[in-house]
Amino acid sequence: MIMNLTQKSPALFKELRIAIAPLEKVNPLQGLARIIFSSLICFLLAYIGWSSSNLVIFAICTFFAAIFYAFLIVCSHDAIHHTLTGWVWFDEIIARIISYPILSAVGTYSELHYLHHGWNGINLDDPERIQLTDVEYENLPYLQQWYFRYQWLINIFIGGAIGIVTKIVRKGWKHKCDRPNLRQQLILDITGILIFHSVMLTWILSQHLLWRYFLFWLIIERVVGIIIQTRDHLEHYGKWQSLGGQQLTQLYATRNLQVYPVIGWLMGGLNYHSVHHAFPQIPFNRLPEAYAIIQEHLEKYDLPPMDIQDGYIKTALEKSKKPSLIKTSIEIM
Repeated sequence: MIMNLTQKSPALFKELRIAIAPLEKVNPLQGLARIIFSSLICFLLAYIGWSSSNLVIFAICTFFAAIFYAFLIVCSHDAIHHTLTGWVWFDEIIARIISYPILSAVGTYSELHYLHHGWNGINLDDPERIQLTDVEYENLPYLQQWYFRYQWLINIFIGGAIGIVTKIVRKGWKHKCDRPNLRQQLILDITGILIFHSVMLTWILSQHLLWRYFLFWLIIERVVGIIIQTRDHLEHYGKWQSLGGQQLTQLYATRNLQVYPVIGWLMGGLNYHSVHHAFPQIPFNRLPEAYAIIQEHLEKYDLPPMDIQDGYIKTALEKSKKPSLIKTSIEIM
């Protein structure tokens, strides 16, 4: 099977690159529309909440603002690939404007994400790998084994956004020698985050609103953490495998999800995550078309289709109940 895939892969991807080339042009208006839509709703809800003296209204508005802030965080993913608007300078700046308020070291993440795209399914040093190998699991003490059996619930509902931020900084330091710009990006991120929150805290303290400020970010952190952690777990958990070269590996070592078009738009097309991994230069609005083209070519070459599962919530509930390990003797090739 592996040899068959390896033999077919060069011809398949030569055809795919030609077929997909027209989809690689970025339309800035598409990215701007996503940013403006989510930003307007997020800021409107936040403004209503901060304008109200009623704590319940404040909390409810902040909760729904956080949902749309999570969609903005997803925009930062497109921005680091420069496929949000295609304007490199704008994408770089907007990613930081979006991410620094929630302490997210997006510049560091962008460097790690580059490694992830090259190493997913291939190199166990992948900084975004969340699944253990059977050997790693067996060598862990009992409490850590218990954590990995329930890692979905723990990471999503306890770790949250702070867990993601901590992981980015920790992995950034670990891989600082693998990407020459990692040290620089880590320093830039920490500086930007400190400046933003120093300015905000100065104003908040002058208005005697410190408790609201902390409550606001606590709600934001919890909601955004649940959404982004769920997405991170779903994209690759249980899919690790290496088949017939880097690009073909990405098609099968990554999960696709069937969602309503509006959810797919807000999530930047990342429900078609296999397509994004194999062809990261395709902008989010063209990923559904690319998915159909790739499926047709896989069928033409008598290769298995990419799988597509049913929605974020249903698939998350299903996968979280079945702890999965990477079988080193079978899946690492």
